[in-house]
Amino acid sequence: MQKRTLLQSTLALALAATLSSPLLAQDKPIKVGVTAGPHAQIFEQVKKIAEKDGLKIQIVEFSDYVQPNAALAAGDLDANSYQHKPYLDQQVKDRGYKLVSAGYTVNFPIGLYSKKVKNLTDLKQGAKFGIPNDPTNGGRVLLVLQDKGLIKLRPEAGLKATPLDVIDNPKKLKFVELDAAQLARSLDDLDAAAINTSYALPAGLSPAKDAIAQESAKSPYVNLIAVREQDKDKAWVAKLVKAYHSEEIRKYIQTEFKGAVLAGF
Repeated sequence: MQKRTLLQSTLALALAATLSSPLLAQDKPIKVGVTAGPHAQIFEQVKKIAEKDGLKIQIVEFSDYVQPNAALAAGDLDANSYQHKPYLDQQVKDRGYKLVSAGYTVNFPIGLYSKKVKNLTDLKQGAKFGIPNDPTNGGRVLLVLQDKGLIKLRPEAGLKATPLDVIDNPKKLKFVELDAAQLARSLDDLDAAAINTSYALPAGLSPAKDAIAQESAKSPYVNLIAVREQDKDKAWVAKLVKAYHSEEIRKYIQTEFKGAVLAGF
């Protein structure tokens, strides 16, 4: 009798331990960092789909491009969704983050905007042109300006071109380097600016209607979901990417953003 009682007690304790530990159910939601605007909007939909697969998500919004990677590297986030691979690669190189891509998400063709001219050719000599101050997005904009015939860059500059790499500038454009999040708010003080779509849309700027020029859809700047290296093969990462890559999300992107945001998966 004593043996049976002891066995029952042991089984009861084992059952209690099982119920209190997260075997199949999550102990806490997966924290995903996003920037405000389209990334946040899309992840609200991803969250609903992921929950059907047993994955709970807590969305954390940021107002700049620097903090989401810092928070992910520090363990304050489990993943983030806001950046393209050239930017992630630069952050890994500069800051030593052990972060990797888990899967591609969307592409935001960058737009050039102005409240003073209707066409790039109308820019005056010495016009002030705002560009993002981070190396990858700044270089991206300069490549767009070269593609539009406004400037010429050193052939070896590549994706990380800076204003110092400009070797021909017929209009003597003055490049004003600002944080990407500040460019939309600074448009009144500039003759034109390149604004990432993720910041243009919340500022009420439509790439389709308001941009005086736009980046080609064929670019290396498809965005991604980033995770820590140690987590890349975990089951929750696969579920997260699966939810994002669902047909429901593809249709949502097409319907909601009408070409301003393109599915990159």
